[in-house]
Amino acid sequence: MSENNRELWFSRQSRDMHKVDVCVADVETGEVRVVIEERLNTYIEMQGLVMLRDRNELVWWSERDGWGHYYLYGTDGRLKRQLTSGPWACRGITGIDEDDGVIYFTANAREAGEDPYFNHFYRIGLDGRGMKLLNPGEFDHRSSIDPNNRYFVDTFSRVNTAPVSALFNTDGEQLMELETADLSQLFEAGYQYPEPFVAKADDGITDLYGVMYKPFDFDPEKQYPIIAYVYPGPQTESVAKAFSTNSTTTSLAQFGFVVITLGNRGGHPSRSKWYHNYSYGDLRDYGLADKKTVIEQLAVRHSYIDVDRVGIFGHSGGGFMSTAALLVYPDFFKVAVSSSGNHENNIYNKWWSEKHHGVTEIINADGTVSFEYDIDKNSELAANLKGHLLLTTGDIDNNVHPGGTIRMANALIQAGKRFDLFIFPGARHGYGGMGNYFSWLRADYFCKHLLGDYSTSVDMIELLREQDQSPDAGRRSGGVVNRGGGRGG
Repeated sequence: MSENNRELWFSRQSRDMHKVDVCVADVETGEVRVVIEERLNTYIEMQGLVMLRDRNELVWWSERDGWGHYYLYGTDGRLKRQLTSGPWACRGITGIDEDDGVIYFTANAREAGEDPYFNHFYRIGLDGRGMKLLNPGEFDHRSSIDPNNRYFVDTFSRVNTAPVSALFNTDGEQLMELETADLSQLFEAGYQYPEPFVAKADDGITDLYGVMYKPFDFDPEKQYPIIAYVYPGPQTESVAKAFSTNSTTTSLAQFGFVVITLGNRGGHPSRSKWYHNYSYGDLRDYGLADKKTVIEQLAVRHSYIDVDRVGIFGHSGGGFMSTAALLVYPDFFKVAVSSSGNHENNIYNKWWSEKHHGVTEIINADGTVSFEYDIDKNSELAANLKGHLLLTTGDIDNNVHPGGTIRMANALIQAGKRFDLFIFPGARHGYGGMGNYFSWLRADYFCKHLLGDYSTSVDMIELLREQDQSPDAGRRSGGVVNRGGGRGG
């Protein structure tokens, strides 16, 4: 909203997301004026429009040159200049000093020789000059600036370093180190850092970045099954860059697996518009070849990886992707645990499946407009299943409708396939208080089918150990706590 209460600023986007207009409306007359037009041949990503009220100027983010950069407009819609440029991506404005004519922002992929996903903090003048890196260091940085744009706190780490926080001024001078995370008790408990790695995509050219998690008692003379934790994007990639204990991947590795996360072409939006749009029109299959190729490369590099025992799992879009992997490459991926997957994207939503796959605008002979939407579904490949598949969903999932999993199950039944299905009663998309149960269910499934080691007890002993074992715990919870049993062969 403008400070002038006669003006209302807004943006509008076409159904196929190829067109965006930034507009201003006169609230008294209803007249609408288009100030900025954005046009691309795939979906348009947006950040919020920034209004410089004292200067009658606008800062607008666009990927029109193939990378996310900032542009300075007058409020009359005249482009004054492109503020940032180059093969790197601006991620978000964190502060603006109109008096000094400076904007502060985060960006990635600008610093040579670094992981291109590492975030840094920068400033640049509204005249397009004076670009400066404010927090150097080959780490992933998270910065928070004060309201007066004079100081910022920077917290930085990698997956294999302890987080450090320091205070800087906005000239980029470090004033003091605030704290280094104390991980001593973590290491006393046996913790080992995961290992970042780089491999080539299926094109043999594009670098893909991943992280490998090993058992804390890892023995390089042994062979381990490899399991990929996946999320396809295209709006993000589930690959850690900063330090995190990553309970999902770290804990699963302790059963005797090498667990990896890695990106894929068509994933993260800040690897260029080309990288991001690789998935456009092929939302089911686009990332699978990269996952398979990278696992094959890792098996060649490391004799401890058994490429004949490959598992894959993921949640939501990762549930969709892991099932697709088992069906597209049934001789390579042997086991999948697919939770809350949008296996039927024709009944999912606009912002994920429609946006990233694309819809076609049809102008009919009478001038009316309709849209055609045809997207590949996992159920179409049900007959390809060879490996072991566990499908799970919450029965009141408020994001990915459980109907996607039910339709997938129905297709597998019609194809005469054995598979496993688990429904969490009363659970929404994240399974809530049943999350620990699902973690052990998933671990058991991989142990059974990749290690041949699984529990024969009706009691989930490990889960019960985590619960309150006091004498009246069963009465307080309204149930009975059973003890006994163990993990068998």
